[in-house]
Amino acid sequence: MTDDDGEPSPDVSREVAVAGVLALVLVASAALAPMLVDARPAYEIPVDYQPDAGDLAAADGAAWDEVPAAAVPLSSAGAGVPNADDTTVDEARVEVARTNERLYVRLSWRDGTRDVNDTGIREFGDALAVQLPVNQSERPPIAMGSTDNMVNVWYWSASAGTEELLAGGPGSTTEFEDGSLATNATHEDGRWHVVFSRPLETDRANATTISTERDMDVALAVWNGSNMERSGQKATSEWYYLALGPDTGGPPYQAILWTVAGIAIVFTTLITVEGVRRTRGE
Repeated sequence: MTDDDGEPSPDVSREVAVAGVLALVLVASAALAPMLVDARPAYEIPVDYQPDAGDLAAADGAAWDEVPAAAVPLSSAGAGVPNADDTTVDEARVEVARTNERLYVRLSWRDGTRDVNDTGIREFGDALAVQLPVNQSERPPIAMGSTDNMVNVWYWSASAGTEELLAGGPGSTTEFEDGSLATNATHEDGRWHVVFSRPLETDRANATTISTERDMDVALAVWNGSNMERSGQKATSEWYYLALGPDTGGPPYQAILWTVAGIAIVFTTLITVEGVRRTRGE
């Protein structure tokens, strides 16, 4: 359709312009789909299967040389306590391995001082915590879970040792009386290395069962004693996930995103062809 001068009518021009905008949006969506697919693996912590535990229980065990690692960024928790934003550890290295019976998690981070004494008024020990959901069907609030969505906290302190805790919100931690968590730690060359290990299965109420059939959320926290970090003044991670489940080729929505991208490309092509046809007055 054209006007008297042989130019496309305003209606057609407007339709072509709209079609062009839609085409650009759809092309952008198609281009972003692979980026979205790649976003989730950034939060993956690999889990290495080993039929024999060897010396995985040792923080400096040689078996850890073969275990892939993930670098997990940390930042202040933003808690409502004095100096909450004053934290010094910005990254932890996480390595995870399992046998048929037990899970091993080794964490290391740079800390130039080995702070093990918290007996003085202004002295605090270095510490570390790993947080896991009790119910893995729904992700809990990252700040120690909630009353209806609790978390297990594996806690290690260079001063006070190991605690296996249950939390249902900030300030609500209680210790498991029959905890089965084991730890081992070493400080060398300005770095802490700490290993947590625990049986996969448990029959204790509100203790996290570690399934090898599905991925599991995990979050971290680190305290630097020489910076007087304690309580809510800590460096924390976002939720990550342990890749415990079988490799199915990516998250379930990966196929959905690629399908949307394909539809977008086809739709863009059809709109462009129709716009050209109308412009030519066919």
